[in-house]
Amino acid sequence: MKILVPVKRVVDYNIKVHVKADGSGVDLANVKMSMNPFDEIAVEEALRLREAGKASEIIAVSIGPDKAQDTLRTALAMGADRGILIKTDATVEPLAVAKLLKAVVAAEAPGLVILGKQAIDDDCNQTGQMLAALLGWPQATFASKVVIDGTAAEVTREVDGGLQTVAVNLPAVITADLRLNEPRYASLPNIMKAKKKPIAISSPADFGVDITPRLTVLKTADPKARKAGIRVGSVDELIAKLKTEAEVL
Repeated sequence: MKILVPVKRVVDYNIKVHVKADGSGVDLANVKMSMNPFDEIAVEEALRLREAGKASEIIAVSIGPDKAQDTLRTALAMGADRGILIKTDATVEPLAVAKLLKAVVAAEAPGLVILGKQAIDDDCNQTGQMLAALLGWPQATFASKVVIDGTAAEVTREVDGGLQTVAVNLPAVITADLRLNEPRYASLPNIMKAKKKPIAISSPADFGVDITPRLTVLKTADPKARKAGIRVGSVDELIAKLKTEAEVL
């Protein structure tokens, strides 16, 4: 069984982002980029399934500029077998990503697609669900445990009320949550091997997918700064202050 793992190039989670002066978006100049953390978890889960004998090949796919090859190389260094880059410098919305991934699925015929539940740059949490809908495949989102048994997968999901276990027939789409696993570090030998692993480069036009944005971002702004707190001298003063603030609101 092949496993397809979409990975996204995003601003590194340790970096504090800054909005451009004209409010047109986030300033990405000279900013460290890395693989989306949830996608890294998805790659790790695919590797563990292969190590357990449940998969034969892991294909990493990314959609973005030429520099997204670095993100694919990270997945290859972790252990993925080969990569696919759908090269575009345009901003690609979740629906367009799902359509492109559907085309890749049609070409590669994987038995499972595992991807992060959301990207940390836009927090949309939409691509996995849209892909499953376009494919007509069952889906299991927010996975914290995945068990493959023959032609089915048992997935433990993190939901608001606790944990939910669902069974889905393969092929299926699974989105990885934070507690699914702890991603491994790529060893130096594997980093060197990853440089020789193949990455196929194509474009959205090759798949016949129109990626024209359907949404328009009017303005991007920093969140409002929090007001400074005050120190009160007693519980009674605290209660009085809370009542005053409540009346203002």
